[in-house]
Amino acid sequence: MSRVTIKRPILRVRDTTTRRFDSLAAEEPLEIRLDGTPLTVTMRTPGDDFDLAAGFLVSEGAVGRAADVSAIRYCAGALADGTQTYNVLDVRLAPGVPHPEPRNFYTTSSCGVCGKASLEAVRTVARWTPREDPIRLSRQTITALPDRLRSAQRVFERTGGLHAAGLFTPSGEAMCVREDVGRHNAVDKLLGWALRGDLLPLRETVLMVSGRASFELVQKAVMAGIPVLAAVSAPSSLAVELAAEEGMTLIGFLRGESMNVYTGEHRLDVTPATGLGSAGGRSPG
Repeated sequence: MSRVTIKRPILRVRDTTTRRFDSLAAEEPLEIRLDGTPLTVTMRTPGDDFDLAAGFLVSEGAVGRAADVSAIRYCAGALADGTQTYNVLDVRLAPGVPHPEPRNFYTTSSCGVCGKASLEAVRTVARWTPREDPIRLSRQTITALPDRLRSAQRVFERTGGLHAAGLFTPSGEAMCVREDVGRHNAVDKLLGWALRGDLLPLRETVLMVSGRASFELVQKAVMAGIPVLAAVSAPSSLAVELAAEEGMTLIGFLRGESMNVYTGEHRLDVTPATGLGSAGGRSPG
């Protein structure tokens, strides 16, 4: 199995200089095939690859329940001697499950499946909508999520180089946390975990991410039926637009006791001290 971290020699410069080994977050390509046909290549941190592949198919609207996938397996790698590299896997759909529209694309660890210029690209394939989800969250629950997410990041503590995504209950209990060099990969790993456990749609849950809230992440949450997305950094304008259209609660700049609520404030039990009445969208404080 590929390593999650890799040690490399470095020159550390502080008050003095020393030579040491540093742990780096591994980044390797993963080719995902669908019934033997290449579908996509993504740069990811090895680990939870089956969840990543399944979650990617959830994000693309190809599957929506565990029974849609009959098998996931690693294929022989590209080495001449047939050595297993664990960087190619094949997803087999169950009989009768239609294939998504064929398209080859490359996904980097810093950017999701880019190029969706229209919100209709999401609306036409979404199986569930978070609009009517009855979840209600307290301010205390929301503000505790960043620390709870960070405490579950085992590889980040060694490398400082990974994003994280966590799925939480309305009371703030962690259901699942995944790490990856790519924000979108971490979320796909969560969605794949949920699909394989037959937990979709993820009603009455909160998705907490360690970076910014992009359109891609809101789209993935919508595809899984998640009603609340919280991020420690800023959302994009298109992310806010999509969240509003789909009835999702979108929170940004969640740091300490502060947050910006961009959409769906009806799901939150907060006091005026959160700054909901102030203008502007920059980081509080």
